Amino acid sequence: MSVHDQIAEAQTAAVVSIDQADDLESLTDLESSLFGKKSQLGGLKRLMGEVAPEERAGVGQALNEAQRIVREAHAVAKERFLSVTRRAELETERLDLSESVEATARGHLHLVTQTMERLEDVFVGMGFTVSEGPQAETDWYNFEALNLPAAHPARSMFDTLYLDLGDRTEIGDGEGGEATNILLRTHTSPVQIRVMETLPPPIYTVCPGRVFRRDTADASHMPVFHQIEGLVVDHGISLADLAGTLNEFTAAYFGGAIRSRLRPSYFPFTEPSAEFDITCVICEGDGCQTCQRTGWIELGGCGMVHPNVLGNCGIDSEEWTGFAFGFGIDRLALMRYGIKDLRDMYTNDIRFLRQF
Repeated sequence: MSVHDQIAEAQTAAVVSIDQADDLESLTDLESSLFGKKSQLGGLKRLMGEVAPEERAGVGQALNEAQRIVREAHAVAKERFLSVTRRAELETERLDLSESVEATARGHLHLVTQTMERLEDVFVGMGFTVSEGPQAETDWYNFEALNLPAAHPARSMFDTLYLDLGDRTEIGDGEGGEATNILLRTHTSPVQIRVMETLPPPIYTVCPGRVFRRDTADASHMPVFHQIEGLVVDHGISLADLAGTLNEFTAAYFGGAIRSRLRPSYFPFTEPSAEFDITCVICEGDGCQTCQRTGWIELGGCGMVHPNVLGNCGIDSEEWTGFAFGFGIDRLALMRYGIKDLRDMYTNDIRFLRQF
């Protein structure tokens, strides 16, 4: 039997044993035989020295692919058993406090609100707090404190909506006493500035909320939408901490089969900066029309907080470092539930809303 046949046989045997597990305990007992050094696939690694040099690359790829398939099958089975356990616990602890035996028709939270609350629960479970701020902001908090001065070309990305306050078109921003125009915030980053101004580090917080830009409504854009941004400021924070946090979030929100990656990018308020992608939630990385056959979907931006931003908030960048990240809540809801047109969430069609 060839090495490739042995790998295929070991992979099939591992997946079958996972499928035959009856509960979480039996699945846990299998882990050493699935992933340990004495597992079938682990044992096959020792054969690499006996494989002809020209065949080693192909055998190595086959081994890695087999291990990936087994780990994904294990993660799916584990999530299934955990879900059953959670449902059983909730059913056991459920209390019926209703006074009427007749069910009454009532509404429920909007899909965007449901998604926002689910995201907050995930991050609170990771040790973050939730912070909020005003939707009408000053130019200082929305741009200048974030390393975007008046002439910065990146301001054109935000398509800002300024407010006409009549005789009160300007107010003091508290920074040097200069007057600043009032605008509808274009992101929730101003909340991060307010948090850093008022709370001393260490800081671990997320900032969800509604934001506004001069966009034309279409299938993927709205002039009013929702974002959630995260901020961490502490001693010794590095880009590795950012990558680890995003990986933990991705697994907690989407499941163990979905992973994240970082790609170099540019944002004025972070240095270095990156875009972070997740495995396509439709095809789980195999490639489909949604992800344009790449297996990845762009989710948001992130990076290490720029020293100028820390300095603008009175934080010593020589002592403290931090990272920030952000992404759209509406887009996340579209991806999670397979909605094709963003406008469907805001037309208030009861037939659509009842589905969620």
